[in-house]
Amino acid sequence: MLYGAGAAQAAGPSPQSQVPVTTTATKVQDVPVYFDGLGTVQAYNIDEIKAQVNGILIALPVREGQEVHKGDVVAEIDPTPYKAALDQAIAQRAEDMAQLYSARLDLQRYQNLAKRSFAPIQQVDDQQATVNKLAAAVQLDNAAIETAQFNLNNCTIRAPINGRVSLYQTDVGNLIEVSTQTGIVSITQDKPIAVVFTLPEAELGQVQVAMARGNVPVLAANSQDSSRILGTGTLLTPDNTISTATGTISLKAAFDNPQDRLWPGEFVNTRVQVNTLHAAVTVSTRAVQHGPDGLFVYVVKPDQTVAQQPIQVGYQDDGLSVVTKGLSGNETVVLSGQSRLAPGTRVAATLQPSTQTAADSDSGSPG
Repeated sequence: MLYGAGAAQAAGPSPQSQVPVTTTATKVQDVPVYFDGLGTVQAYNIDEIKAQVNGILIALPVREGQEVHKGDVVAEIDPTPYKAALDQAIAQRAEDMAQLYSARLDLQRYQNLAKRSFAPIQQVDDQQATVNKLAAAVQLDNAAIETAQFNLNNCTIRAPINGRVSLYQTDVGNLIEVSTQTGIVSITQDKPIAVVFTLPEAELGQVQVAMARGNVPVLAANSQDSSRILGTGTLLTPDNTISTATGTISLKAAFDNPQDRLWPGEFVNTRVQVNTLHAAVTVSTRAVQHGPDGLFVYVVKPDQTVAQQPIQVGYQDDGLSVVTKGLSGNETVVLSGQSRLAPGTRVAATLQPSTQTAADSDSGSPG
């Protein structure tokens, strides 16, 4: 029987303990490049509905918050006095036209008599003046009818644009006065809708290059939860000046907004896609470590030991890093548990599927 050191030598060396880690695979994929900004949703148009005639507001056919189309009736003013004014103007024209007809007949008779020297030329001239005066009166009557018809038409107020009706600013039964009124309702165009956001001035050049290539997509996300995408739109234009106070430039994007996820006045996070990196080697940002000589990852070798692999990262976005040097895209790297590792450490790896892609980083249903 062996005791002490002899027994330990007979049992052989103890196996090296394995460090439990979680691993993931690197991946080759296309990666969209985004610039992030903060923006505000703005309506394309906001029209304040005011009356063009004085009178009693007798109806508001639209509900508060209702979506209306251009031409829909949104308010009605009592038309009674304006209908009476139109009838009066029409009657006045009829009277003047009758007098004009009679005056023209008299003029024709005087002209015939004057040709046979039975009427003085002065009488013919006076009658011609009467005819001209009555003709002018008829023209004035026509203008009065147009004015009366215009006022009558304005008793029915129609939506000038498609949009959403505001809360009522006045109620049925109130006297509407053109000179003092503040508005009846307003209509806000929310389909399409705009987002105005800012980016650092240094990023303007890449944005312009992207616009030269074609349409530039813009994502709008909830300001509290950037993973909640509210809409996908198209960049329209940058502003014509850069703010010297902040060193930023404003840009405007258009969104169809079919489900009303974007609301005027809302703050949103924006993402402008300025480029796409094709066939890029990607790894989870959680796997990237910072060392005294730069960035590195722990690569798991076939014998289940790890090696420290220096890398260079060209772009990071939402938990995904694009590796420009050091990886080929077919490695398995340590995702968590790196604090207990050193080169050559044997690991017990649990593989976490590499489910995240560049598209997944912008998950959410476009609105």
